[in-house]
Amino acid sequence: MLFAQNSVSCCVYYSGETSFEAVTKADSDDITEHSHADKPRPYVSTVSDKRFMQYVHLNVHELIHSGEKLYSCAQCGKRFISQQALDGHKNIHTSRFKCTECGKCFESSSHLAAHRRSHSGEKPFECNICGKQFAHSYQLVVHSRIHSGERPYRCFECNKAFTQSSNLTAHMSVHTGDKPYKCQVCDKAFRQSGHLNHHMTVHTGEKPYRCQVCGKAFSHSQPLNRHMLVHTGDKPYTCSVCNKSFSRKDKLNSHKQRVHGNKRLH
Repeated sequence: MLFAQNSVSCCVYYSGETSFEAVTKADSDDITEHSHADKPRPYVSTVSDKRFMQYVHLNVHELIHSGEKLYSCAQCGKRFISQQALDGHKNIHTSRFKCTECGKCFESSSHLAAHRRSHSGEKPFECNICGKQFAHSYQLVVHSRIHSGERPYRCFECNKAFTQSSNLTAHMSVHTGDKPYKCQVCDKAFRQSGHLNHHMTVHTGEKPYRCQVCGKAFSHSQPLNRHMLVHTGDKPYTCSVCNKSFSRKDKLNSHKQRVHGNKRLH
């Protein structure tokens, strides 16, 4: 069983899974007893001040921030920030690393091995602070930042910091205005893939979120969470004027307007 150190460092690389997705990858030495902490990191990023032991890691890191993708797949047209990432992507087309369980193909043997844990349920990476277990080492690295407070990915536009590079990537669309995720049904566009998935339930009518108490189903998790207050009796929204409590925020706002009118409300 593997344990995380109290201070976990990481390197980043481009996976090619989406148009621009920087994936956090735990350095193998960060999850063992042999730490890199005492080794010099002479290469400093001018974008984020992050330090690296090897120039190639610095180069990839800065390409992730720039979003520049110079290497194109001749078969599907997908672009990548490094030749190494492109070479790995080509393995998907050749089915070199194919899962015998579901047929999904991967760019490397390590990615295939990690994927197989989704079938076996194995979670070999354990947090030494709270005991939570993970199937992938990078998930443990990201989780450890909950305890350390580390937020290594910083926006150069507004200085907002994030624990994951993918969150920073999604955040950047706020500044650029890009909406790369387009609905194939109605052409509505979104900044994040999660927002598109959320929108698609409008067309599919899918209701995957089901109340375990009464069986009522919902398209999204938020209305299910609101619905659960019916069963628990919780009323987390309290009027600042009369201290009356409500199970939903919209009911509190309606109460304020109807009962207290133009009184100064906090």
